[in-house]
Amino acid sequence: MKLFFKVLFFLISISLFSQTQEKVDFLNAKVLLTPIVKEKAVKGIVTYEFKVLEDVSYVFLDANNMVFTSVLLNKKKVDFLNTNSKISIKHAFKKNKVYSITLNYKAVPKQTVYFVGWDTTSEELNKNGQIWTQGQGKYTSHWLPSFDDMTEKVVFDIAIEFEKDYTVISNGKLIEKQEKENTNLWTYSMDKPMSSYLVAFAIGNYKYVEEKSKSGIPLQFYYYPKDSLLIEPTYRYSKEIFNFLESEIGFSYPWQNYKQIPVHDFLYAGMENTGTTVFSDGYVIDSLSFVDKNYVTVNAHELAHQWFGNLITEKDGNSHWLHEGFATYYSYVAEKEIFGSEHYYWKLFDSARAIYKNQNNEKGESLLDPKASSLTFYEKGAWALHMLREKVGDTVFKKGVISYLKKYQFKNVEVENFIKEIEDAGGENLIEFKNKWLLEKTFPYEEVIKHLASKSEEIKILNFIEEEVVIASSSYIHKEKIIQGYWNKTNSAELKSRIIKNFYTYLSPSFIQMALGTSDIKIRRAVAKSTIKIPEELQPFFETLLEDKSYVTQENALFALWSSFPEKRNIYLDKTNTIVGLPNKNIRLLWLTLAMVTPDYNSFNTGNYYKELVNYTAPNYSIETRISAFQFLNETIGLDTKSLKNLIIASEHHSWQFKKFARNLLVKLVEDKEYKARIKLQLKELNEKKYRYIKELVQK
Repeated sequence: MKLFFKVLFFLISISLFSQTQEKVDFLNAKVLLTPIVKEKAVKGIVTYEFKVLEDVSYVFLDANNMVFTSVLLNKKKVDFLNTNSKISIKHAFKKNKVYSITLNYKAVPKQTVYFVGWDTTSEELNKNGQIWTQGQGKYTSHWLPSFDDMTEKVVFDIAIEFEKDYTVISNGKLIEKQEKENTNLWTYSMDKPMSSYLVAFAIGNYKYVEEKSKSGIPLQFYYYPKDSLLIEPTYRYSKEIFNFLESEIGFSYPWQNYKQIPVHDFLYAGMENTGTTVFSDGYVIDSLSFVDKNYVTVNAHELAHQWFGNLITEKDGNSHWLHEGFATYYSYVAEKEIFGSEHYYWKLFDSARAIYKNQNNEKGESLLDPKASSLTFYEKGAWALHMLREKVGDTVFKKGVISYLKKYQFKNVEVENFIKEIEDAGGENLIEFKNKWLLEKTFPYEEVIKHLASKSEEIKILNFIEEEVVIASSSYIHKEKIIQGYWNKTNSAELKSRIIKNFYTYLSPSFIQMALGTSDIKIRRAVAKSTIKIPEELQPFFETLLEDKSYVTQENALFALWSSFPEKRNIYLDKTNTIVGLPNKNIRLLWLTLAMVTPDYNSFNTGNYYKELVNYTAPNYSIETRISAFQFLNETIGLDTKSLKNLIIASEHHSWQFKKFARNLLVKLVEDKEYKARIKLQLKELNEKKYRYIKELVQK
């Protein structure tokens, strides 16, 4: 009978939840957290203060798989129901009264809080252990009783106690760092409300440098102590981006400060937690890496979210464009300010091509479809804003955006709210725009390419080349002559690099030699990336690519030279034996593989090269590094016991992309009887319950 009433109460709670929350306004929260590394758990106490707008009988919070040791209503114990997804408190709550609820709880989150780098016996590696959160829409309730509904906005103060050797970072201003015997208590305070999914913390071995924006906002750039020389290239243009966006948007940055924190094995490129962006440490780079991979786009995108997503927040998925489309658009505009108009229009060109390709695969989507793809929300969304600005003009667009932000700051919005502000700013009905860009599934590719050609002479030229080369005679000489004519008319390195990429098969060795004769990194990199077999007469010209200040160029040149000229393999390997490359160690991993399979190249060291390559499959290296190491091993000598164990462990990684890669590779490996037997042996040494998927795989 007791179980029956619990189930009945649960069903009543679910039906009343949405009605009740509209009658209760949660105002602020004071949170005290203690992460427990050994258990991968979080102990916490949270006190919410809320005002009742109408008489209600229940108050609810989202709380996934939590254990509550006590619940206090106005500091007195009260009965509650924990359904493992929500906690419900029954009471006669009276209109216009303010109440407080204090929840004492423990959570072992299956997602949202990630304990990274602690599963090792190495004390040195444990010093690099991290804990970080990723709410992504509605999952903060896995570690903090809160609100999966974005429309509930609360002012959060967060205190976190952790070991002395680590830095603790959270939203808001650091009010106090209280030193205890073995721990420090870090207290952060917000002064404005935000949705729960934007609450975050990160713990790790960090230092930071601080600058101030033109408007006086503190900008804190966090880094690992070992990476002090990488601060400038990693955060290059950060202050400029901040100052520009604040000016361009026309509405002051709404939070107390802005922090950026790199973390290991992050799920995405970055996440725009309020005033506290967390991003993948794969973007922690040296100056040479900057030309191949940098943080600028992600940097600007996450900063733009501080207005579009954080200050004003969608009511539901139907308005997700108001987050991702706006952040993508303003990141492109910020890059335009830094790198120029040509860069901006090429970004839009590539965006249009990607959308069109996806649409050709019968995946056209409306921007108002809550189930649309990221490509639609991000890229088609950015295009919609670009075309809206073109239609109404800069003055009206900016006026409308400022009015939109002022009217709905710290509130929730729908697409219609934004459209109305632009309409009011310009006195123009935008129904035609809305139908074409927001409701229509198809992307007007021909229109946007024509538009880009009117804005960019370089894009116009590329379109001409594509048209003329397609209709030209089958003679490669004739096609190259057409290309040569346009090549001579432009000074754009971006256009020339795309000519190389798109029309490489039509180009003669003399044309490639001419391209390599330039000092421009983009053009030379395009040649390196496009070449598989190097003509003998071009060998000395390709050898100069090994000196280029681009790790991508060096990587591609090394492989092409090694493949094309076996007699000089030892020379090429000697020349590149100290280069590591990008954060994913692209050159070092390739070098180790080539050194192992090159006959008579330091053969007494082959075992050491193999051992080093195996080491890069370990969890303390980035996902990108590990994937490449696994691939090189599988394609050459094969996986040993250590790397096989690391692959099995990766099959349960928190990153679904990496987990998928590991499982797919294991599926291929078990087709080999020897590998299958070795995997079975490895499972016996590991926790077989944790690796149930692999156990079932080898039992087939």
